[in-house]
Amino acid sequence: MKISDFDYNLPEELIAQEPAPGRDQSRLMVLPGADGKPEHRLFKDVVEYLRPGDTLVLNNTKVIPARLWGQKEGTGIKTEVLLLTRLEEDVWEALVRPGRRLPPGANIVFGADLRGAVEAVTESGCRRIRFQYQGDFDRLLDKLGTMPLPPYIKQQPADPQRYQTVYATEPGSAAAPTAGLHFTPELLAAIKEKGVAVAQVLLHVGLGTFRPVKVDDVTRHRMHAEYYEITPGVAQIINETRSAGGRIVAVGTTSTRCLETAGRNGGVVRPGSGWTDIFIYPGYDYQVVDGLITNFHLPRSTLVMMVSALAGRERLLEAYAEAVRQRYRFFSFGDAMLIL
Repeated sequence: MKISDFDYNLPEELIAQEPAPGRDQSRLMVLPGADGKPEHRLFKDVVEYLRPGDTLVLNNTKVIPARLWGQKEGTGIKTEVLLLTRLEEDVWEALVRPGRRLPPGANIVFGADLRGAVEAVTESGCRRIRFQYQGDFDRLLDKLGTMPLPPYIKQQPADPQRYQTVYATEPGSAAAPTAGLHFTPELLAAIKEKGVAVAQVLLHVGLGTFRPVKVDDVTRHRMHAEYYEITPGVAQIINETRSAGGRIVAVGTTSTRCLETAGRNGGVVRPGSGWTDIFIYPGYDYQVVDGLITNFHLPRSTLVMMVSALAGRERLLEAYAEAVRQRYRFFSFGDAMLIL
């Protein structure tokens, strides 16, 4: 497989710059069954496609204000630091700009109470940064950091909470699990009332989710590891659902990676925590997930590849072409797709 196999044409005006007025008022394209034609609905209608006995799996990670602006000590060069993964209490792996100007030994000043020292360049080209600070680090982040929106979104939303899911509780992500942005408390209540279980896993979104593929041969791409957790109670719910013939419907590619990592040995989900670098592309045999709620993803991305593994590459690209014709809104603040 070549990276060009996952390309498609997208008019720039279809890249959503702001969320829909209501979370559950986004559009929803449904791909039912193996050969069913796309159906066009509103997201609130997703409840109609879930059955009693199914389990809906959410990722409860919370986006932190992970983008910091500072100056290189001694030269005053403006620097941008995007926190990706907390490695130790005061040490983070981060993307930095300008990378050539920030070798090991460089110091960055973010404010009177926050500084960072570059300790090393990681295998992925990121920086290992040790922070020195006065007071509470998380409060300093709230004060000095900004929401790390993707570069194709040109301005911060009027309500920053629209880049958080309504069930986000565990801080640590550098990007939102965007499929979950469409849910409201009322919609989740309606889903539960129908007899669908709602379970929560954790995967902190980092470089693995949004790093572009830079090799022509897809199979040579290596994912950056991201941290995940599945509690014993959630693993039990998922395993009992599958044993009883219910479906596991994952909300987002991050929930999917979490589930497929924990269930990669025969489909039985094992509780635990750790780091996953699972890379899902066509040819992969899903072990746990039966359905996926997801947004429309960037061309040539690992996310398009993952969704293609579930829907079929040609079928997915046909659905994307239909979404362009129907003027769906794409990417983080855009519309959604349900694949069953």
